[in-house]
Amino acid sequence: MRVEVSKSSISGTVKAPPSKSAMQRYIAGALLADGISRVFSPSLCEDSLAAISIAEALGADISVSGEVVTVKGGFKPRRSEIFCGESGLATRMFTSIAALHSGEITISGKGSILKRPLKMMEGPLAELGVSISTNNGLLPIRIKGPMKGGNVIIDGSVSSQFITGLLMSLPVVKEDSVIFVDNLVSRPYIDLTIGILKKFNIDIQNHSYEKFEIKGTQEYIAGDFTVEGDWSGAAFLMVMAAIGGEATVRNLDLCSAQADRAIIDVIKISGANISASDNSVIIFKGDLRGFCYDISDCPDLAPPLVVLALASNGESIITGTSRLSSKESDRGKILQDALSALGGKIRNYKDRIEIYGGKSLNGGVVSANNDHRIAMALTSASLICNSPVIIDGMECINKSYPNFIDDFRKIGGMIKIL
Repeated sequence: MRVEVSKSSISGTVKAPPSKSAMQRYIAGALLADGISRVFSPSLCEDSLAAISIAEALGADISVSGEVVTVKGGFKPRRSEIFCGESGLATRMFTSIAALHSGEITISGKGSILKRPLKMMEGPLAELGVSISTNNGLLPIRIKGPMKGGNVIIDGSVSSQFITGLLMSLPVVKEDSVIFVDNLVSRPYIDLTIGILKKFNIDIQNHSYEKFEIKGTQEYIAGDFTVEGDWSGAAFLMVMAAIGGEATVRNLDLCSAQADRAIIDVIKISGANISASDNSVIIFKGDLRGFCYDISDCPDLAPPLVVLALASNGESIITGTSRLSSKESDRGKILQDALSALGGKIRNYKDRIEIYGGKSLNGGVVSANNDHRIAMALTSASLICNSPVIIDGMECINKSYPNFIDDFRKIGGMIKIL
């Protein structure tokens, strides 16, 4: 899909999309719970639909009706292969869950996930009694359980998603387990996992994110769950308001464990006006200035923050960016190349991005590079461009935020499909 985005003034109210991070965790928990669970306000983006398909392959019966997803749980794998689409969380989380099965299961995917690192899973799963092989640390993965409890040491410097998978699977094995973690990144996502597990009556003891104690033979309890709003998608809407006018973004849990809630802090630092109450955030354009921020725990904020920095006077430095190269695209490099093509001044390094902002961009033709967050960042950048931005490959927004174009229009964005 090719779109043309013109400079516009932002004004209006919009509801944040449901969180795909929370949705996938609820689907995994409902799979492991005997009985009927209902998930309200569900995310039905491509990554969430992949999680639903995987859960069905592993034994759940799932129906979608309007704003409710009903899951009849029960881990009884029906197929020897599960397909994860392009979802990094689904791949790393459901591999551990599938390892509870005594038969061999192959995990595959498509697109960018075929290049994302999985080697950190091999040693720990093997120590827990799982036979595992990968394609030199990449998909496809072949595993054969059943997983047993025990003590494992995990390098948490690449991703927290595999740890989420172990936190969800180890409670149902017979033995107790302890996970020792070195250099854990994205700690808030672990908080999100533990919080959702608690709703299923699963207890995890977290000792300063360095040791997690897990009692075996716990039982998931089915129930009703509501998916909270997604701070990752909302971050783009909030940055648009900070750059181009004002907006109210509803459906956001102000006490959420989601890492990207940090967008509030950065917007304040940048000089925009922001207030929050009653699960809504109100943002008004301000006198934007350069900022420094470490995104080690919230790497998905890089795309909207780079655009915010381009609109801010002076130099901004975003640190903690080393993991961006293993996202849906080499995200730091693509942000540099695409936004430089529009007239921005950006320097991408291994562990930081330097942005020199405060000037209008030119506009032009750019590619989303099959990366949903790049597509949304380029759309946001149109607000500081003198000429329209034409984006190729806009359909990739379906991975996380299929209603993005409609929501952009609700707050005044001018975008047309070519």
